[in-house]
Amino acid sequence: MGYPEHELSILIVDDPQIETLNRDYLHHEGPTNVISFPMQEGECSGVNPHILGDVVISVDTAKREAEMAGIPFHLRFMQLLIHGILHLAGYDHEGTEADAEKMEAKSDELILMLSQFKETA
Repeated sequence: MGYPEHELSILIVDDPQIETLNRDYLHHEGPTNVISFPMQEGECSGVNPHILGDVVISVDTAKREAEMAGIPFHLRFMQLLIHGILHLAGYDHEGTEADAEKMEAKSDELILMLSQFKETA
């Protein structure tokens, strides 16, 4: 993805914690599943060029979504983590349909790659 020497942080929270972040930073009400805070954009982008940013995942929402989709929790968590990391890497699904398709294709590619890695480990 073009960031071999970069770092990111992953914060695992509950619904009340992500709801506060969602309201305070994105001005949306209610909990969400994942929020990314990129450090390669905006006025602070030059502070540390090796930090991609933060990915915050609500374990409560991830668990509910996994149950609703009938998939294992670890798979849903991996999907959300990849989604958040892709946002940090500049992917966006909210712009155009082409952008959304590009992000989904990259997400699918990474999930497949990680699934194959798990099988060989």
